[in-house]
Amino acid sequence: MAVPLAFFGLFFAYPVVAIVGRGIKTDEGWQVGRIGEVLARPDIAEVLWFTTWQACASTALTLLIALPGAYVFARFEFPGKQVLRAMVTVPFVLPTVVVGTAFLALVGRGGLLDEWWGVRLDTTVWAILLAHVFFNYAVVVRTVGGLWAQLDPRQEEAARVLGAGRFTAWRQVTLPALAPAVGAASLMVFLFTFTSFGVVQILGGPSYATLEVEVYRQTAQLLDLPTAAALTMVQFVAVALILAVHARTVRRRETALRMVDPGRTGHRPTGLGQRALLGAVLLTVALLIVAPLGVLVERSFDAPGGYGFGFYRALQDAGAGGGTFLVPPLEAIWNSLQYALAATAIALLIGGLAAAALTRRAGRFVRGFDALLMLPLGVSAVTVGFGFLITLDEPPLDLRTSWILVPLAQALVGVPFVVRTMLPVLRAVDARLREAAAVLGASPLRAWREVDLPLVRRALLIAAGFAFAVSLGEFGATVFIARPDRPTLPVAVARLLGRAGELNYGQAMALSTILMLVCAAALLVLERLRPDKTSGEF
Repeated sequence: MAVPLAFFGLFFAYPVVAIVGRGIKTDEGWQVGRIGEVLARPDIAEVLWFTTWQACASTALTLLIALPGAYVFARFEFPGKQVLRAMVTVPFVLPTVVVGTAFLALVGRGGLLDEWWGVRLDTTVWAILLAHVFFNYAVVVRTVGGLWAQLDPRQEEAARVLGAGRFTAWRQVTLPALAPAVGAASLMVFLFTFTSFGVVQILGGPSYATLEVEVYRQTAQLLDLPTAAALTMVQFVAVALILAVHARTVRRRETALRMVDPGRTGHRPTGLGQRALLGAVLLTVALLIVAPLGVLVERSFDAPGGYGFGFYRALQDAGAGGGTFLVPPLEAIWNSLQYALAATAIALLIGGLAAAALTRRAGRFVRGFDALLMLPLGVSAVTVGFGFLITLDEPPLDLRTSWILVPLAQALVGVPFVVRTMLPVLRAVDARLREAAAVLGASPLRAWREVDLPLVRRALLIAAGFAFAVSLGEFGATVFIARPDRPTLPVAVARLLGRAGELNYGQAMALSTILMLVCAAALLVLERLRPDKTSGEF
């Protein structure tokens, strides 16, 4: 546990505490009263209210739309299921700025709906809510569907034999068993929407701002550190409470249910009702997932001289963006791949050690350590990025000009995915196998290499894939620390969207399409690696 604790202490806790301290500490001491003063401001109260209610609305809408999909993926077998499962997961690993870009191409000015029916939804709350469903659909499908596929359907059949109707049997038998997974998925969706940044920044316009967007505005644009520090503290407390409840629901799911092999529960849809449900889910996926991604691709080819590769060719010219970049935007692809590979290596090292420690110890300290590993998913990435700049600026940790700064920030987001993917598999390894290896003279390192590693190799590869995909798309912290001559793909997309002109817009669509294809390829590989029995919590 020492290495992960040192990593999180140095590259997470230290920058966050430093940036908050700068905001609420003066020469006269800590000014904690500033937090109350900030929260009493009408404009901040409005931000807090919007952040909370849009997260509640997004969570409810996501559950309503995604739960039928979770059932279909859990219980039905149909052609193309593996490809479709990867497709619905693509939005979750895309940068939120690209998610916003995809919906901008669909519902914004000059978008598909605007061209066909004159309807625009950008700068409205509906665009934000739908984009959040698009982003979080896979969280519900994978978390709830993964458990649903392992519930024994004979329990519900027994209830129907005893006279219960289909809905009554589902409500009284299946729903209570699914409750921990539904609760965990709801909390994760609420967490991601409560801390939403890129989606709200692009689609909300000046009318809507979440806590994360307001922290960015107060920090980067107004340089008002006291207000940013107060908002960061509020977000930190809210996220800590959400993660504490999430940890409780996960423990209930791990211990309260007896599961069966998912291969025994799947079947081809039979009857008109099941076929209609499958059709409705496929239509939902087509409209909600495929359509925004398809419009994104279409806009990337819609160059001024007609459809072609004009926008892609422009990515090779540093001057095409009107001075937006010091280097050709195309170099952002190579930069992102390098950063993501380095971040994946760091995340695997830190996350692997943390998961191994969590399987061998128990108690409140370990549960607190587990919650610590999840905090980077909810604490303001903007605060972390700005904290990097003001803390890692003196020897021996003067990293502001070092390329490693970006992978370190990306690894903070990748570690939770590594831990959550590997932890259930490591817990399933029989401890007697390690004991037998030790009796035969194997050292702890050799026992891990020859006993644990062969059993968790596939989970390790899946964890590496998730870490790579989320590192590729990290934006909140990277936007502060990426050097102008080495931008990442999400930063390049945001910069292009921030400048007027058809060429800038088209290049943003082209870069977003490239990033989407890279993420989709990584997820297709993960689907081929995924074992028959669902492993991990994502």
